[in-house]
Amino acid sequence: MVLDQFQNNMIDYTPEQENDDELFEHFTFTAEKGQKPLRIDKYLMNFIENATRNKIQEAAKNGSIYVNDIQVKSNYKVKPYDVIRVLFEHPPYENLLTPENIPLNIVYEDDDLLVVNKEPGMVVHPGHGNYSGTLINALIYHFDNLPNNSSNRPGLVHRIDKDTSGLLVIAKNEEAMTHLAKQFFDKTSQREYVAIVWGNMEEDEGTIEGHIGRHPKNRLQNTVFFGDDEDKGKPAVTHYKVIERLGYVTLVSCKLETGRTHQIRVHMKHIGHTLFNDERYGGERILKGTTFSKYKQFVDNCFKILPRQALHAKTLGFTHPKTGEFMSFDSEIPQDMQLCIEKWQNYVKHQDGE
Repeated sequence: MVLDQFQNNMIDYTPEQENDDELFEHFTFTAEKGQKPLRIDKYLMNFIENATRNKIQEAAKNGSIYVNDIQVKSNYKVKPYDVIRVLFEHPPYENLLTPENIPLNIVYEDDDLLVVNKEPGMVVHPGHGNYSGTLINALIYHFDNLPNNSSNRPGLVHRIDKDTSGLLVIAKNEEAMTHLAKQFFDKTSQREYVAIVWGNMEEDEGTIEGHIGRHPKNRLQNTVFFGDDEDKGKPAVTHYKVIERLGYVTLVSCKLETGRTHQIRVHMKHIGHTLFNDERYGGERILKGTTFSKYKQFVDNCFKILPRQALHAKTLGFTHPKTGEFMSFDSEIPQDMQLCIEKWQNYVKHQDGE
């Protein structure tokens, strides 16, 4: 848990130590201009993943929470434009990388790069309460001297979410890192995802455009900004195409022009088709369908089969940084998602047969 550190390493801390020891910033937030007065322990629960109110209160008691560079207690009321920082004596755990002997599903490898098929449930890089068992922990065990990206993450050219499965390219040297990163920046790489979304999509294909940025009230989510608020987000473009209509859900292909955090999840919710079982964005509830108890039981069974958002990074294409050859990779839809698709296919057949 990301806030376990609130109760570790800080037990003997007193404010007087601030002048003796360097403090490391773990979190920083700036309250929006429309922020209404809210206790800081409640405020931080919306901004720090896996946080509990007790742990936040313990952190405040130990002198770890600052507002505008002044220590505050847990009952401090957050106001517009407050700069909130959480400081500790130790560096953030995500900066302390430990090699771990975790098996990797390597699809392709040469002297310059490798392509891995990430399992659902594996975090790509340490942070937000996941400091071990990540893809990077595995990479630095299996490979020496991986180059750092701009965020000091070894080998990582791009990323996908913890509960999203699928293909990632990893750079093995500086030249490959620079070349591949530029392709993703210039939008010349190719990525296709497969997703199950709630609802029967009206159009067979289309394009979603909308600036994506952090949700103003819940920083664990992103949202689409438009109109006068457009500058609060970054441009994002998703092309989608219906693969199969399955009654109250739709199987779709999504191709990315940009690579914003949670892009498909945010764009699909924005057009009214939240990803199936996407807990963070509300897809773990029944959003479309009947009120019959049998239907609810059917959907609950689907959730059990697929206990994550229904999203898989199926294909990946890029130009090899040394040979100049365009390389394309494809992966099978993982079993949990395939079983869920089959259950919906059977459901539709049963409904059509009635």
